[in-house]
Amino acid sequence: MIKVGDKLPACTLFEYIDVETEGCSLGPNPVTLPDALQGKTIALFGLPGAFTPTCSAQHAPGYIAQADAFKAAGVDEIWCVSVNDAFVMGAWGRQLQAAGKVRMLADGSADLAKATGLTLDLSAKGLGLRSGRYAMLVKDGVVTVLNNEEGGGYAVSDADTLLKQIKG
Repeated sequence: MIKVGDKLPACTLFEYIDVETEGCSLGPNPVTLPDALQGKTIALFGLPGAFTPTCSAQHAPGYIAQADAFKAAGVDEIWCVSVNDAFVMGAWGRQLQAAGKVRMLADGSADLAKATGLTLDLSAKGLGLRSGRYAMLVKDGVVTVLNNEEGGGYAVSDADTLLKQIKG
């Protein structure tokens, strides 16, 4: 499993873009690691799935509500990563009004989840391999804080806990 001091692995996530801009087409666009991490401080949180009860009611909304506080603490971007496709993550982001606050990134094939060892096997429930619930601070591609939930809980991956750790 990934740990503090490790670099995030090279893989590609996808982000649904609602408005076409120069360099970003409408629809799913690749976000290639480590390029997207270079020179940035990222608060990254992973969760099992978009539109799930805990993730929709508490986890993602907590990061959205604290976006300004994260930026004031030196965080360049907040990323929400889940084993869903970019269309689902885009729809969820619109529902949560995350635009401009949290980037909703799809790890559709669970490449990042598998490469970091931050997985949750929900095959018995018909959901397959998912992302575990975690939060991390990544500086220039290197993990500096890692909070991994054991057993699918929701105690250390919330926005308040990570923000306190960043502020010291």
